[in-house]
Amino acid sequence: MRFADKTVVVTGAAHGIGRAIATAFAREGAALWLGDVQETELEQSIQACLEAGARTATGVRVDVTSREQVAELFARVGGADILVNVAGGVRGQVGQPLEAVTAQQWQEILDVNLTGTFNCAQAAVPAMKARGGGRIINISSGAGLRVSLTGIQAYASAKAGQIGLTRQLAHELGQYGITVNNVAPGFVLSNPATERQWASYGAEGQQQLINSTAMRRLGQPEDIANAVLFFASEEAGWVTGQILSVDGGRF
Repeated sequence: MRFADKTVVVTGAAHGIGRAIATAFAREGAALWLGDVQETELEQSIQACLEAGARTATGVRVDVTSREQVAELFARVGGADILVNVAGGVRGQVGQPLEAVTAQQWQEILDVNLTGTFNCAQAAVPAMKARGGGRIINISSGAGLRVSLTGIQAYASAKAGQIGLTRQLAHELGQYGITVNNVAPGFVLSNPATERQWASYGAEGQQQLINSTAMRRLGQPEDIANAVLFFASEEAGWVTGQILSVDGGRF
């Protein structure tokens, strides 16, 4: 029950990695605020967290690209000890040639993956400073460190930008006792988008991807949650500005 006295905000908590992270904190007794735009699945996450032992679990429909909605969320929370920025993804897009990408396609991926992380961190930090510390953990992707398997230029750029933001915020906020770290997952079957991506590879491509990992298996959402719990823990009190690849040793 390491987080029994902590209030934790998890964005993108309606399914997949976000739900696994929220449930992991629930098992440790945290009070949870779960944010997402998918209300039906968000209710399922709330129920999963309560069953896992969360002190409380409250769901809020929030679009992290909206500064107003994010501000309203953190006003309701009243002060988060831990923020986990999971909201992101490819917004239903697929890889296409550079010259075919529209301005809207480019912007909407940057907005949810990069600007959304900025918005949430900005809203959470004042209360963390007032409390004398806090934890921010951003969920990026291996796409931010190397060529993206999605082939989506904006996604690779946004995740690389989020990693840069992590380092910059760690430098700025460390003096206030706030650590900022980043988990970069490898390929994890966690939601409809990754399931479609996996299916697109076909049997041969799927086997090639598995063979490219040292562990010879795909990741599970729980693998990412375990890394997040470490960064959020007291044991990681002198760890900040770090990017942890959780990818089965793919590279």
